[in-house]
Amino acid sequence: MKRCDLLVLMILTACGAETAVDPVAQHIAAIEGRVLPSVVIAGDTLDRRSLGERMAELHVPAVSMAVVEDGTIGWARAWGTADVETQRPATTATLFQAASISKPVAATAMLTLVQEGRLDLDTDVNTYLTSWKVPGNAFTRQAPVTLREIVTHTAGFTVHGFPGYARSATIPTTVGVLDGAGNTPPIRVAAVPGTAFSYSGGGYTVMQLLLADVTGESFTDLMQARVLTPVGMRLSTYAQPLPEARWDEAATGYRASGDPVEERWHVYPE
Repeated sequence: MKRCDLLVLMILTACGAETAVDPVAQHIAAIEGRVLPSVVIAGDTLDRRSLGERMAELHVPAVSMAVVEDGTIGWARAWGTADVETQRPATTATLFQAASISKPVAATAMLTLVQEGRLDLDTDVNTYLTSWKVPGNAFTRQAPVTLREIVTHTAGFTVHGFPGYARSATIPTTVGVLDGAGNTPPIRVAAVPGTAFSYSGGGYTVMQLLLADVTGESFTDLMQARVLTPVGMRLSTYAQPLPEARWDEAATGYRASGDPVEERWHVYPE
């Protein structure tokens, strides 16, 4: 090859490297640059507010995101601060309270027991519960509560959701929650099971106790062994309260006003 040919080849190679597009960086930039509103109306001009602008408007100090492609994490990124007062930066290892996202993950653990033949989706849950029973009433006499109904929110259970407890508060047991010993009413069947949809965190608390009764393990341990560890969620935990040794990993919770949650986050025995 002549010297001039080699020089041209080197220039072309260098230009190609400089203009190559990193798809991950491009995807992240698109997310940072334009966040869609919660409702999009056909024909309207969309706001082009950035992620940073939306975080400021909604008093959201930190956001953590992971994009899964074909069953593996394509990329993960965190923005903002995990604690406003200390300005501790949020990272992809920061712990955030997952709230009701914990429900389908808990249902996954239940389904592993179904797969093993230890549970049946359509059997009366009182067959499996040993430390507490679903109280019978006019509704349960018409149809029993089943796991299929609990996970699809058609079991007729009361108590939509839970406000949680300050870390310094007295935390009730799971059975205590079911019988109204905490800050929510007793969890009871208020409609014929299987006849209507009614979202119920209370129903999932019944399943939580059932899984512990059947396995003889704490809910924290069985979730770790059956779901979190097998799928590689090594930093995640169902431990309530969060062990003190991990407090510095956790993001402080903030309300819509921007005020911090009492004692940084709540404890949810449910």
